[in-house]
Amino acid sequence: MLRKKIKYKNLNEEEVEEEFYFNLSEAELMEMELVHEGGSFADHMERIVAAKDKGKLITEFKNLILLSYGEKSEDGRFFMKSPEISKMFTMSPAYSNLFMELSTNEQAALNFVKGILPASLQDSVTDQDKPKGPPPRPPQVTS
Repeated sequence: MLRKKIKYKNLNEEEVEEEFYFNLSEAELMEMELVHEGGSFADHMERIVAAKDKGKLITEFKNLILLSYGEKSEDGRFFMKSPEISKMFTMSPAYSNLFMELSTNEQAALNFVKGILPASLQDSVTDQDKPKGPPPRPPQVTS
């Protein structure tokens, strides 16, 4: 799980620093692998990068951010995700700051992807996996 502090100006023009949480479970990664026709999610991302389709690349990266965003329960037993929780996040200046950081800084994007992966898969992402343009692709899940 990635706990990321994000600084932003709230709608009252006050400087705020807040912690946000991002995580993908092994089950979620497996689902991502299985739903992409014509290959895995990693293959899908490689085709988009090779085609230099920045629009699709940005859309997939936004999806990755929103799929991984959630809120921890107070007792730490649950990581709550829903379309409503994700939508609320997209309406915050924090989302905009995070999106801009990750879409303009390859190392930050790589660190983000590595951070949202289950601990058992984090070592499989290295600087060598960094594509020529954002975003980095998650590793292929093997069973």
